[in-house]
Amino acid sequence: MQRRSPANQAILWRGRLLMAHLTIGDPAPDFALADQDSKTVRLADFKGRKLLLYFYPKADTPGCTKQACQIRDARRELAEAGVAALGISPDKPGTQKKFDGKYGLGFPLLSDPDHLTAQAYGAWGEKSMYGKKTEGIIRSSFLINEQGKILGAWYKVKPEDTVPLALKALEAT
Repeated sequence: MQRRSPANQAILWRGRLLMAHLTIGDPAPDFALADQDSKTVRLADFKGRKLLLYFYPKADTPGCTKQACQIRDARRELAEAGVAALGISPDKPGTQKKFDGKYGLGFPLLSDPDHLTAQAYGAWGEKSMYGKKTEGIIRSSFLINEQGKILGAWYKVKPEDTVPLALKALEAT
């Protein structure tokens, strides 16, 4: 039996939760997570603003650093387009704080240690590394509009493509 839950786009199949990909027009799943300063950040905090939300596997690793620094460097351009940025990983707030401090990122990095938010966005699942299958973060990014709807969703996104894809999606709106 297969059941789809519209609240989180999950599919329950034979007792196993499978994640569906979000697409344009879908409601962005809600969340309430601690940032690098242990303050709770919610999707609702960004109502009335666009949001670039991205999931990354681990703070202070090469790909994640490249992605975060690209977003840091595009903050002004994103702000001019009315877009805030949030990063989410399974890292604890203290690790996120060190990552932010080391690279001067200046935007919230949220801790999702139980990966429930990643699952809700379809950014947690099976991946293959060096021929070994594991479960983990699937590097993904989402552009969310002022009403909380998905404007763009990119799964298995390359770190260097996060900002260009978001800006291109903004031009199309």
